[in-house]
Order: sequence, then C-alpha cells, then structure tokens
Amino acid sequence: MQHSKKKAAAVIAISAFALAGCSAGGGDSTGGSGDAAASCTPADGDVTLEFTSWIPGIEDVVKIWNDENPEIQVKVQTGPNGNGGTYQNFFNQIKAGDAPDLGQIEYDALPNFLVQDGVEDLSACADVVAAEDQFVDWAWGQVTLGTEGVYGIPQDTGPMALFYRADLFEQNGIAIPTTWDEYRDAAVQIRALGGYITNFSQSDINQFAGFAWQDGAKWFSSDDAGWSVTLADDATTTVADFWQGMLDDDLVATVPAWTDEWNNAYNSGSVWTWNSAVWGANSISSGAPDTAGSWAVAPLPQWEAGGSAAGNWGGSSTAVLKGSEHVYEATKFALWLNTSDEALTALAEAANLYPATTAGLKLPVFSEGVEFYGGQKIYDVFADAATQVSPDFAWGPTMTQTYADVSDGFKAAVSGNGTLLDAIEKGQTSTIDALKAASIPVTE
Repeated sequence: MQHSKKKAAAVIAISAFALAGCSAGGGDSTGGSGDAAASCTPADGDVTLEFTSWIPGIEDVVKIWNDENPEIQVKVQTGPNGNGGTYQNFFNQIKAGDAPDLGQIEYDALPNFLVQDGVEDLSACADVVAAEDQFVDWAWGQVTLGTEGVYGIPQDTGPMALFYRADLFEQNGIAIPTTWDEYRDAAVQIRALGGYITNFSQSDINQFAGFAWQDGAKWFSSDDAGWSVTLADDATTTVADFWQGMLDDDLVATVPAWTDEWNNAYNSGSVWTWNSAVWGANSISSGAPDTAGSWAVAPLPQWEAGGSAAGNWGGSSTAVLKGSEHVYEATKFALWLNTSDEALTALAEAANLYPATTAGLKLPVFSEGVEFYGGQKIYDVFADAATQVSPDFAWGPTMTQTYADVSDGFKAAVSGNGTLLDAIEKGQTSTIDALKAASIPVTE
C-alpha cells in the first residue's frame, strides 16, 4: 500500500497543516508542518538518543536494544502520561531547542504536534516507507494523517470488544448480545435482576469516540480551506441517542470511572459488562480480582445485524521530535521498537501493549489462553477487531479541550441537565472556537 491509497482514510490535507503551521504555536513563516521530510542520513560516529515515554518497564525493553546496538544507544526518561504533563514538557522543550530525539505521542494528540510543527516528517527514510505494509492500515493512517508525510511509527492500538461476566449470563439464561439492540434488551433483563449491564463513563470521551468510530463517524477532516469539525454527525448522533436512552431508563450505572467505587461495581457483580479496548483485560483482572475465571470476551455489539465493525480506544506512536539531529538513528530504533518480534513481545509482557503490526497480532505471547478469562484465548477476538477498525476516522488538533468540554456536558447529562447530544453539539462549537482562537483555519 502506498500513501496515496491512504489519503482518503484520514482525509486531512497537508495544505491545511501548512496554513496552520505559522500561527498555531511553533511553525515558521513557510508553514513548517509537513513542508519537507527531515534529512535521513546516518551519523559519522556513535550516537546516543534520548527517548521519553511513560510505558511501564520501557527501560528493560530499551536495554535489549542497547545490548545489541552499541553504536546507537538510547537513554530513556520516563514521565507522566501525555496529558498528565509530558506533552506540555515536549512543547516547552521543542520551543527551547532541547527536546528529546524521540517521544511517545498518542494518536489523538499527534495532530496537535503537527500543527505546532513539533514532529519530524520521516518519509525521507527508506526503511519507514518500506515498513508501511507491516502495519494495520488504519494505524498507519493515524501517523500519516492523510498526507505524504509520516509523523511517527505506530506503536500500539486499542481495538475494542465486549468483556462480560460469562457466569452471570449463563446462570440467568441471557444471550450474549451481538447487536446494540440486543445489548439494550439484555440490559433490561439484567436491571430486572438488580444489576446493570455496564457503567456509563462520564469522563472517558475517547471510549465514546470508539463507539462513534465503530458506527462510521468522522469527527474531523480538512482541505485547502481549513478544518471541518463534525462531532455531531449522523453516526455520532445515533450513538448519543442510544446511550441517552440507556441513561433515561436507568439501564446503566453511572459511578465515576477508575475509582474504588467503579472497581467494586465490577468486583461485586453489580455491573456485568465493559465495552473496552484490549488493554482493559488487565484493568478488570486488577480491579475485580474476586471474579477471576468468570469473565469472557466477545466481539463488540454491532450497530447493524451481521456487521463486523470495531471501534478503537487508545494507542500511541513513537515520534521523532522536531530538532533531532539524528533522525536516521531515531527512526531505526523506533522501527525496531514497534516491529521486531523481540521488542513487541517484551512490550506485551511488560505493559500489555497490543501491537500495531499485522505480524505482531500473531505473536506467541498473544496465542495462549488467559486464566482470568476462564482459559479463553481472548486475543483472538482482538486480533479480528484490529482488522475491522475503519481507517476513515481522524482526530483534531485540540483534542484535550474537546474531551474536557464534552466530558463536562456528559456529567451534566447524567445529572439530568441536558442530553449527551447537547454535550456533543456544545463540544463541536467550543472546538471550532478553540481552533479559531489558535488561528487554525476552520471551514463552516
């Protein structure tokens, strides 16, 4: 597959980035972002790279590389997650000219770095271009952003599926839902038994984005005139109306996510399912240890009977930050980290990262049954889901603010003040305002 085949995937035109580059906080007068690929020539001597990440155990993975590559050593610095401070540190360092060579950047944050001219275009590196076919197409689209450039190497993905209490469904004769209509029917039955089918998160807007992504939503796009923001498109409206109906009829719990109360809801069996990403497997096992052996995984319910679409929640790239003097060496390391069997296995064992490469989905580390899930080979479900994510979903350059604004609206809706769709529509308006405030061109 060539870049031209993927332009339509993220539908973000390079000209729009160039329009924004000189005014969004870091680009030069020529547009900066995406104007030219970085030079990709080897250094004359040994090189030491700096790499910032928040992956648990990343130091041990990098040690494998360092032991095998004495001429290219990688020095790791760990920090908080991206929005917890690392991204702001990156922007400060880029502005000061002392950024690390490499940084972990989530897919939904990458457009922000691009419009601020914060990442190098790696498309001049032959090894990068040759690596494209190793990745699932939609993940490659997340780092190419519809352009001829390559702004990072896909690292991991978060294909979504349905985690469910197999024992409770079986004991009560409730069929495992295969569509969202069936999911609602099951919710009614579970509520009659005193439980809830799931918990609706007021803060995980990227989970909601995964539901909309599955339904074919397209939140952002751009062309020569600028960005288009369509958070409240038909697909997203369908998703919002579905969950609003679940809230209105008291069919879902609404405890704050990632709290002791949330863990207890799953550990006690009062909540029966979680529509989550592959990394959620560890979240359940650590948060609900008393339920070991009772869970199973099925494909995400479909919006249309017989469908086979999946959503995605999460995932990161390894990007070369602007100003690196060792693009060739940094790219070589990033490719090893995210394509070699050795590194992918180590990342899976250390941090449960799920690969973005097609070969990585078949690694032995993902082929065994998982005891907590009754011995089920749960990663077979996620391997299928990883190939069923649409390449047509793109993020915008102000996602942190978009998430915060929509989350505020979701919290209000859960309290009975407005609806989820109201929150989405207000989020769309505030996102457009934020783009304009940053002098990023917007089409309306």
